[in-house]
Amino acid sequence: MVRKGLVLAGGSGSRLYPVTEIISKQMAPVYDKPMIYYPLSVLFLAGIREIAIISTPHHLALYKSFLGDGSRFGVKFEYILQPSPDGLAQSYILSEKFLDGSPSALVLGDNIFFGHSLPNMLMEASETFSLSTLFCAQVSDPRRFGIIELGENGKIISIEEKPESPKSPYAVTGLYFLDDQAVDIAKSVRPSERGELEITSVLNTYMENGKLQAKTMKRGFAWFDTGTHASLLKASNFVETIQTQQGLMIACLEEISFNNGWLSESELSVIAKRYSKSQYGRYLQGLLKK
Repeated sequence: MVRKGLVLAGGSGSRLYPVTEIISKQMAPVYDKPMIYYPLSVLFLAGIREIAIISTPHHLALYKSFLGDGSRFGVKFEYILQPSPDGLAQSYILSEKFLDGSPSALVLGDNIFFGHSLPNMLMEASETFSLSTLFCAQVSDPRRFGIIELGENGKIISIEEKPESPKSPYAVTGLYFLDDQAVDIAKSVRPSERGELEITSVLNTYMENGKLQAKTMKRGFAWFDTGTHASLLKASNFVETIQTQQGLMIACLEEISFNNGWLSESELSVIAKRYSKSQYGRYLQGLLKK
């Protein structure tokens, strides 16, 4: 069974105006890479090679021009039009033809994840088909987020949106590994009071059926939702600090593909030469010398 990936890179990005009046939010830089590299890296680390990028009529052509068909990363990209932002669950309905009955991994285009054991967690979630998986991060102020209550073995008991009395410190992140029923479940969801197809409604269906588990990111993990200028700056500073101290890049798509065996040395060399005047290109050249 092959799991396919979805990146939701839609929305107007109005909280980042005036910057995003010109470009898509997910093309804004997070230190030395476009934001969209970070969610794509999550799918690459999960071993997913067929990926659809969902975006607005205004920005879809930009992604096609920049990322192409994915062959330079050793993957396959497709592009899906989001006519209007009608809720996260809409992503599954729009992707019905692309998914074609396959299980999926949906990651929001403005979410950044980091942690030493993250690749193992992602692969485990990607290769688990008996349960769907929700990724959660420990936060200091759970009243600001959607919060899950956990039982034994990561089983989710409840999901509450911005609760006054949180039952746990674990917030729902923008990363969902769902089975092949996601499209049908999304189709059954009714719009909320704000007129959107809420992802929480989809998750609650899985929870009620006993088919939803949680992967909790605790000490040593970082999760950023880069929807504001302040959070974008925090994420950029974090990436710069880690890369400078360790000499290792976060979300370098070519490196992940190379390590996965999706790119050959000769293919990586061509990309490294293309970026040879930047630190990114010099980093890629360094991979070929190891």
